[in-house]
Amino acid sequence: MLNNEFLNDLSARITRLLPLATEVREEAEKNIHRALQSAFSRLNLVTREEFDAQMKVLERAEQTISELEAKIAALEKAVKVTPNGNQESAG
Repeated sequence: MLNNEFLNDLSARITRLLPLATEVREEAEKNIHRALQSAFSRLNLVTREEFDAQMKVLERAEQTISELEAKIAALEKAVKVTPNGNQESAG
């Protein structure tokens, strides 16, 4: 989820664009903050840390798959599997 610092900064930037009195500006900033927080929560966003962790998991899974594919290919070569699925004796 997004941190409050980001939402506070974004809300403040938006309200600085509005030429309002201080009281109205503060209330507008709170409302904008709530609206942004609500909108971002519906987007199912993840933090950079969560994304990086999932990328590492994916990379390990891809590496494991590659290793397993190589082992399968070596085993198939060892037993000489024909295209129709029949086995030929090695030797």
